[in-house]
Amino acid sequence: MFNYLLKIEYNGKNFVGWQSQKNGNSIQDEIEKVLKKILKSNIKIIGAGRTDKGVHAFGQYTCFKHNKKIENTDKFLKSINFFLGKKLISAINIKAKKIDFHARFNAKKRVYEYLIINRKSLLSIDKGRAWHVKKKIDMNLLRKGARIFKGTHDFSTFRASSCSANSPIKKMESVIIRKNNEKIFIRFISKSFLQNQVRSMVGCLKYLATGKWSISEFKNVMKSKKRSRCAPPAPAEGLYLMDVKY
Repeated sequence: MFNYLLKIEYNGKNFVGWQSQKNGNSIQDEIEKVLKKILKSNIKIIGAGRTDKGVHAFGQYTCFKHNKKIENTDKFLKSINFFLGKKLISAINIKAKKIDFHARFNAKKRVYEYLIINRKSLLSIDKGRAWHVKKKIDMNLLRKGARIFKGTHDFSTFRASSCSANSPIKKMESVIIRKNNEKIFIRFISKSFLQNQVRSMVGCLKYLATGKWSISEFKNVMKSKKRSRCAPPAPAEGLYLMDVKY
């Protein structure tokens, strides 16, 4: 038996999310269908991150096992991309791993980035790939709020009611903000995240940075550990899984 790790890029707009679901087509479904076609075998893949409906990825990783060695990986990638290309899914590279390697459980860090475009004019090129915020964002307040997330905290406020994680306590290694003209990038790095955590945190940062909340209100919302006090989550279209570190 051989174990392989695939790096995947995708535009999530036409999918119900990464994971197979009964209510629609997932990225996992599309990749498994193509692998079955190429390898002539039923293949189950395991993703490093279970991105939600509409979320994109530059660096999703998935592993699968097969009873035969893939001799020509370049040809294999070309075949996958031939079938997946029209679905806006791309296989970037493939690596052989030890048989006990697990794409999800062996991950040491996950890197998510959220893109906000802060301007009054409507989006055209970036429509569906960023959150369009018309109200002026105070970058100083945005950075102050981001610093509060750093460290080990109970993130219950930002946890979806359907989240299945054992504990709401997570260690946020870093939150990095950079601005390029009207584009604001907010990068979150942690070993793991709760369901809807990043989008919920960004929603709260937006409330703070546009003047809806004071910094003390922002802190109190986080300390409350109550989902009901969270700002509306930022839309999925602005969120990207950038990388997974092993």
